[in-house]
Amino acid sequence: MAQLKVTLIHSAAHRLPKQRKIVEALGLHRVNSTVMQPDNEATRGALFQIAHLIKVEEVK
Repeated sequence: MAQLKVTLIHSAAHRLPKQRKIVEALGLHRVNSTVMQPDNEATRGALFQIAHLIKVEEVK
């Protein structure tokens, strides 16, 4: 199964509370922090909602 490398590019401060919770749930804390997440439907749905804040790369 592929993994997704997710990097927080823009701060989640002053965003909607739902978006801040998604950022925190993914394990992103500061700008330029990076986490590995599994490539599944739940993760893709969360990433879609904060797409303007992150950069996503697929890692095999």
